[in-house]
Amino acid sequence: MVMDVLIVEDDQAIARALQAAFVGRGFGARHCNSVDEGLRQLNDPRVGALVLDLGLEDGDGMTVLEAVRKRSTPLPTVITTARAGLLDRLKGLNAGADDYLVKPFEFEELLARLRAVLRRCGVVESVDRVGNIERRPGDIRYFIDGEPLPLTPREHTLFTTLWTNRNRLVGKQALLKALDPDGEGLLDQSLDVYIHRVRRKVEGGGVAITTLRGFGYLLRAGDAADDG
Repeated sequence: MVMDVLIVEDDQAIARALQAAFVGRGFGARHCNSVDEGLRQLNDPRVGALVLDLGLEDGDGMTVLEAVRKRSTPLPTVITTARAGLLDRLKGLNAGADDYLVKPFEFEELLARLRAVLRRCGVVESVDRVGNIERRPGDIRYFIDGEPLPLTPREHTLFTTLWTNRNRLVGKQALLKALDPDGEGLLDQSLDVYIHRVRRKVEGGGVAITTLRGFGYLLRAGDAADDG
């Protein structure tokens, strides 16, 4: 399974943008905005890299970095912060961060730095596959038997949300929020239509999108599910 990038950032707009950008590049991504939640998320084995802000709502991100340093296995970490002073940079790097990026920054630079850190730590980005469908490093598209899936932007967002949470239930509200982040009022019926369309497009891909009535949807490897 593709690894998750844990984004510990208390600016919601920055966090949402980073999360969407990482998912669009084939990573899993999750976000929290506090030291306490960041420390809890570090225990999840699916977390394979950390993007860490220092000025958090309940304390200093250095507390999270100290926990990373005590782990038995390394966790590639890039600090992203407004603290631009030389002493701040040295403090972060000496405390165990693998790189240090001052805000504001472009996502492409963050991605390049994180990938460089992953390579130095011996992490190899590989093809992510479920059934006969695969996603390739650095490519936002999905392929079935070598051919790209013809997904519209919203279908791609929906499928990506299910893909990165495979084998886990994704609630309707989470999917609606992913499809309509500005809260323009996407209806449940519209979600059902998008689910139906995506199911049809992934037929033959060895992927099932199962409806759990009253709860949400589940993507897993297996025979295609009907529309429930």
